[in-house]
Amino acid sequence: MTNLANKKALAARTLNVGKKRICFNVDNFVEIKEAITKQDIRDLHSEGAIKIKPIKGRKKVKKRKTRRGPGKIKKTVNKRKQIYVKITRKLRTYLKELKRIGAIENTLYIELRKKIRMREFKSKAHLKEHLKEYLKDYEEIKNQSRKIAKKTKKEKNRKETKVSLTSQPSLRKEKKITKKTQPKEKEKWN
Repeated sequence: MTNLANKKALAARTLNVGKKRICFNVDNFVEIKEAITKQDIRDLHSEGAIKIKPIKGRKKVKKRKTRRGPGKIKKTVNKRKQIYVKITRKLRTYLKELKRIGAIENTLYIELRKKIRMREFKSKAHLKEHLKEYLKDYEEIKNQSRKIAKKTKKEKNRKETKVSLTSQPSLRKEKKITKKTQPKEKEKWN
């Protein structure tokens, strides 16, 4: 069998399709060998000696049925970002409690929040150390923060117990009503 790669390339150019889609008929090899011009190839195509295979794969015209919005993409967020979020939330809640108690003023609160956002504090302990310089009554604040921590732990425990009670089926067994256990109705005599 002879090599018909050049003929395939010529057919691909004339019929505006890829080389892989062109298929030669085995019976007409002699005619295909003799084809030199584009017109010869067009004639062979019309006779059925050269066939074009259908396109494989998904059509581009069809619209995608599945959505790929940000909610659908399951991808883990950066570890650094997760760490940043955890630390900032922890520090901001601590600052909010200090402000609520009255341990720090509003100007200092705003300044510290900016520093937290700029990632100046690496942990809660680091923030407390920084607060020692500003506040003289640090021991009082320390005691108050311990009380706050105890309160939050109690609240968390309460929430967990509520969740566990609601998620579990009721522990009490309900009485099944049968003919024997049904209260007897008094019959009315006319």
